[in-house]
Amino acid sequence: MLPLNIEHVKVPPIKCQGIKTKLINFITTSIEWDGEGKWVEPFLGSGAVLFNVQPQRALIADSNPHIIKFYQDIQNNIITPEQVREYLYEQGELLSQTGDGKDSYFYEIRSRFNENPNSLDFLFLSRSCFNGMMRFNKKGGFNVPFCRKPERFRQAYITKIVNQIYWIKSLMENKDWVFVNQDWRETLNNVQPTDFVYLDPPYAGKHTDYFNKWTDEDSSELAQIAQQLESGYALSMWADNAYRENEYLHQWSGEVITQAHFYHVGANTENRNTVNEALVIKPGFVFNGELEDVPVRPRLINEIEEIEEIEENNNTVQLELL
Repeated sequence: MLPLNIEHVKVPPIKCQGIKTKLINFITTSIEWDGEGKWVEPFLGSGAVLFNVQPQRALIADSNPHIIKFYQDIQNNIITPEQVREYLYEQGELLSQTGDGKDSYFYEIRSRFNENPNSLDFLFLSRSCFNGMMRFNKKGGFNVPFCRKPERFRQAYITKIVNQIYWIKSLMENKDWVFVNQDWRETLNNVQPTDFVYLDPPYAGKHTDYFNKWTDEDSSELAQIAQQLESGYALSMWADNAYRENEYLHQWSGEVITQAHFYHVGANTENRNTVNEALVIKPGFVFNGELEDVPVRPRLINEIEEIEEIEENNNTVQLELL
C-alpha cells in the first residue's frame, strides 16, 4: 500500500487552508504500511490525502459537518456531477450579473446556506470565497467574504470542478469508506492495531476558526492519546519558519521528516509563506529505502484526456475574451 510515488496528484473539489496537495508525495513516500487494516483520518479537511492514497478501507471523520455531508452526498448519489454542472452554471450566471461589493449574489448564497445548509451551496461558497478559506463564526455560520470575482464560474472553471466530482465519485465505488461527523477522540477510540492513522489537526500555535476552536490543550491531548495507539500513525504539522520553531513537536516521539512548503491559502498575506512541513511517523512505519525503489502509480489515459479537455476549455475562454 505505502510507500507510493503518485505520478498525477489530483486536487479535490473542496478547498480549505492547509490543503496538502503539494505535499502528497512527501507523505506517501515517507510511510511504510501494508494496507491490511483501515486508513483512518480523524481530521479530513479537504480530503486531498485520502483521495490520493486511495485505500480500500477507510474511516474518515471531521468536526465540520458540511465537509462530511458533502462527501456523503457524493457517495450516496444525492449530488451528481451533472447536477453540479447545472447548478454552477445557473448560480454562476446570477453571480456574474452582480457586482463585487457587499450586494454581490455571493452574500445571498451565504445567507441561504447559513439558514439551511446544503452541499451544493457549500461547494459554491468554497470555490468563490476569499482565497479558499474555510471559516465559521461562533454560531456555526460561514463568514468568509467574497473573492470579488463576479465572473468566477467560467466554463473552464466549472469543467474543472465537475471533473473533480467525477473523480471522487469513481474513487468511492467498490470501496469500504465510512464518513462520519464526530470528535477526533471518538474516531481514535475505534482504531485497530492493523490500521494506520493519518493525523492532520489544526496547526498548534496557529489559531483559526476552521469550524470550532482548537486549543493548546487539545493539541497536547492528541499527542498523548495518539502515541498510545497500537496502530501506526503519522502526524502532519508545521516544523518551523523564518521566525520561529514549533515547540509542540517536542511532545511527539518518532522520526521527524521535513520538507519546505509554500502555503497559498490564508486570510493574511503574511500567513502565505514558506514553512518547513514536518511528518512525525511512529517507529516501525517509516520508509527508509531509496526513492527509486518506491512503486509508482502512473498517470492514467483518462486523466491525460481530462487535462486536455480543461486546457481546451481554457483556450476557448481566452479566445472569447480576445
